[in-house]
Order: sequence, then C-alpha cells, then structure tokens
Amino acid sequence: MNLENDIQTIVVQAVKTLYGFDAETNQVQIQKTKKEFEGDLTVVIFPFVKAARKSPEVAGQEIGEFIHKNNNIVSGFNVIKGFLNLNIHKSYWLETLNNIHADQHFGILLPAEDADIMMIEYSSPNTNKPLHLGHIRNNLLGFSIAEIQKANGWKVVKTNIVNDRGIHICKSMLAWKLWGNGETPQSTGIKGDHLVGKYYVLFDQEYKAEIKWLTETGMGEEEAKKSASLILEAQKMLLAWENNDPEIRHLWETMNGWVYAGFAETYNQLGVDFDKIYYESETYLDGKSKVEEGLKSGVFYKRDDESVWADLTGEGLDEKLLLRGDGTSVYMTQDIGTAKLRYDDFDIKKMVYVVGNEQIYHFQVLSVLLDKLGFEWGKNLVHFSYGMVELPEGKMKSREGTVVDADDLIAGMIETACETSEELGKLDNCTPQEKENVARMVGLGALKYFILKVDPKKNMTFNPKESIDFNGNTGPFIQYTYARIKSVLRKAAEMGINFGTKIDSDLEISEKESYLIQLLAAFPSVIEEAGKEFSPALIANYEYELVKEYNQFYHDFPMLKEENTHLRQFRLILSESIASVVKTGMKLLGIDVPERM
Repeated sequence: MNLENDIQTIVVQAVKTLYGFDAETNQVQIQKTKKEFEGDLTVVIFPFVKAARKSPEVAGQEIGEFIHKNNNIVSGFNVIKGFLNLNIHKSYWLETLNNIHADQHFGILLPAEDADIMMIEYSSPNTNKPLHLGHIRNNLLGFSIAEIQKANGWKVVKTNIVNDRGIHICKSMLAWKLWGNGETPQSTGIKGDHLVGKYYVLFDQEYKAEIKWLTETGMGEEEAKKSASLILEAQKMLLAWENNDPEIRHLWETMNGWVYAGFAETYNQLGVDFDKIYYESETYLDGKSKVEEGLKSGVFYKRDDESVWADLTGEGLDEKLLLRGDGTSVYMTQDIGTAKLRYDDFDIKKMVYVVGNEQIYHFQVLSVLLDKLGFEWGKNLVHFSYGMVELPEGKMKSREGTVVDADDLIAGMIETACETSEELGKLDNCTPQEKENVARMVGLGALKYFILKVDPKKNMTFNPKESIDFNGNTGPFIQYTYARIKSVLRKAAEMGINFGTKIDSDLEISEKESYLIQLLAAFPSVIEEAGKEFSPALIANYEYELVKEYNQFYHDFPMLKEENTHLRQFRLILSESIASVVKTGMKLLGIDVPERM
C-alpha cells in the first residue's frame, strides 16, 4: 500500500467531482506536515484554486470534507491557508508497522534476473603513490552509490581503472633505480605503495634541486624544467616502456606489483571492492584504434603535424586533441579505450564515473565523443562530480609528501575510537575480541559517516575529532543507538518476553510513536531518491533523524517495564523494526553496526 498514491488518487477524484476538473496525479503535491501544525500529510491546494473559483481556504475545506467522507484512511483534517493537513488513522500506521516488520527486505528493491546493468567506476588511483584522504572520499562515495543503486533494482558492476602508465610512474621508477639500492617492501618492512610513493616524492625533491641549480647558472625557469637531466631521463624511460624494453618493463611490473598489493590491503581495510579492474596499460591501445576508426569514418580529423583532433564546437565545446603528432595517446584516448573494453565485457545501460569536480569538462567531452563513436550509453553517461576534501590544516600535495595517507588515517581513527569508547565505558561488557571489533567498526563508521553525510557536490573539511562523538549527527551515535536497541531486545528475551510478530491495529498509540512509524515508512522513498540523486547523504541524514527520534522515544516511554502487554509488544516490535532499518541504511553507506557496546 502506498499512502501518498492513495491520497493523490482521492484528491484527483475530489476535484473532478467538486469542480469538474480533470487533474493529473503529478499535480497533487503531498508533503510531510510541518511539526508546528496538526496532521501527518499535507496537500497543497493552490494548483486547484483556479478550477474551484474559490479561495484556497474554502477549496481546501471542501476537498478535505470529500476525502474524509470517501476515504477510510483519513481520520480528520484542518486547513491552513492553501494547505490541507490530513490526519491518518492510527490503525493505518499500526498495519504499516506490521507490514514493515514482516518484510525482511524492507526498502530494498531486489534486482530482477533481466535487470539493466549500471556500471560505476570509482577509485582510479595512480601507481606512483599510496591512497590518500581524497581517494577515501572517492572510494566511499563510489561504493555507497553502487550499494544504493543495487537497492533500487539495478544490476551493478563496480569497476576501477588503474592509472599504471605514464611519466608520473616513470618518475618513481627512475628514482628507485638511481637511489633505491635494491630495497623492496620485504627488505624494508614498508608497505609497497608507500615505498613507491617515497621515491615519487624523492624524484620531485631532486628535480626541484636540479632546476634551482640550472636557474642559478642563468637558465630561465621554464627552460630549466624541460632541460633538467632527471626529467629527460624519465621521458626516455617512458619511451623505452612504450617500445617494450624488457628491462624497463620488468622494473615497471615489479614496482606496480608492490603497489597493487598495498592498494588491496587499503581497500580491504576500507571495506570497498570491485567486480572488475581495468588498467590503462591495457586500454590505451584500444583507445588509439577507436580514434583511428573515427578518423577513417570522418568523425575526427588530422592536422598537418599528424595529430588527431575532434571538432566539438558544434556541441558548444572546444576542439579536443586525441592523438599527438608522434602517435602517443592522451587521457581522453585512454578513456575511450576503457569504454570500448567495458562495452565489450558488459551490456551497459548506464555508465557512472565517480570523479572530482575538476574533471567536469573532460566528461562533457567524453560523453559527446562516445556518442559519436556509437556507444549507446555515451550521451547519457553520468559524471558523478563531487567536491574536494581537506583537513582543517588545508590542502594536500602528493609530490611534496604532504598528503594525509589513507592507511595512517584509518589506523588513527580506529585507535581514537578505542580510546574514546573506553573512556565513555562503551566497551565495559565486551571481551577483548569484541573490543577490537567494536573499535574498528566505530572508527571506520565515524570516518565513513562524516564524509558521506555531506552533500557530495560540496567541498568539505574532514575533522577526525568531530567525527568520533557518541552524540549528534555522527556514525558512532547511530551505531550506539543500534546497539542499545539490540540490548533491549536481548533483555526482553532473557525475561522471557515473547513479543510475537503482529500488533493489534486497534491499539492506542502516542503521536511520537505514530511519527516513528511514519519515519520508518519513508525509508523506501529515501532510498529511491538517493538513487535518483546519486546521494548517500540522503540516506545518512535519514538515519540520523530516525535514531534521534528513537532516542527521545526511548527516554520518554517505558518498554520492558510497560505493564500493558499490548503496548509493550508494540514498542518492542517498533524497536526491532527501527534496528533493522538502521542496519540496512548503514549497510548502504558501507558501515557496519555492532550488536553490543
């Protein structure tokens, strides 16, 4: 049963009967009644005032009377200016709770066997450095969006494109070759991606020192940047790589192997995964071949220097380089190649790229190019553009080694969660193993929730101290509420209270209890909206609103000590249903909830 659809239908009937006006259901605007007014749902009357030829108040009164008389769901109504506030029978909400409690997959639309495929690309790391705070936001958003789209009935394929070739990779390789003395992750005990990142930073330091020396001898800065022996050696190494030099290729495979092992460890810590990983070293040649096809068919053109371009001025964009005069590819070429491989592998209906907002223009161009090359989803690809994330101290720079390392941040969050939980006595009744598990859940939950509760389009500042708080709009607050409910349910079982599975719909319940059921009933529509908007923040803030209201209820109403067995049964079923929705919602954010704290 969908209450809003039922109300829309009866309003359409009302305006037809009363005023002879054939309204469309989408003209009937329904919203939650504001807390300062009496009612559960509010119908906006203004769209029907012209047809009624009456004031909004009179039209609202007439429509309200028609609904009350002809619909057994509405128990009463009131009109405030052009707004019709409807009271819904408590029996309706109790029956709604019964349905929620009985539905093991409440809110989740399980994909059909023939469901369309949505591919979601996220992470996209470079193999010259470890993952950092910016990557964390990318990974958390990508993973959560994938889970939300699954809950909306899509078949989802989670993919990662690893940037494993190019001049930046060669910089790390050259630095290791010059100054590494053969050290490895095994010999140093340093995680592989950190070891390679160390040499990327070292290259930059030595390169800057060489530029400084050249400029002090009288060379201009731009000329020094191009003439420095280090950059020339790195470029020579890149050319050797492209020519399949066996020694360079072996070094490249070895160092990338170190990085992949490091990435896998971080992804595992973060709780994100992929169904398919693509590598630029395997896609850029396919991109070149697709560009050459486009050249032959007249989609692209060649300039005098043999470079290949796309003229997109007709689409309000610019001209775009696709192949340099020497035949080497650019990022756009690689994206086209990756698209080809993906299209070969999967019957993609919608493609979503989770990439920061600095790449907006790039994806506008890519969409047009893919459409011109015949990819069915090209024109409708989604660039999920998100804002940057910083720490209170400010921006980060990889080559200068001032990034916030993902592994360090995760470890620090878990350690802080353990200390905070211990101080507040949240782990007093836990075994050592439980303490370790809870600290991990709370630390990661704090990190993930703090990042995901923010509108993805906005830049944000991540404050570790603020995120681990057992009060307010935080992951730990939601996790603790879940554990609190599970504790109540365990105590009920220990007391031999069997609260069954169904509530009497004639039970008298309070406005607070009715409001909690209404919040629960909104969960499917929140998931649907989060899917349409690609916004985990909608789920996060719904979860906070739900547990905030539950905690007020928990403090104000007796549960295990309630003498009325029917009321006690209702409150336990309500609590159990809320716990279930909290767990489902947090899972959509990639967050685990502890059974006890």
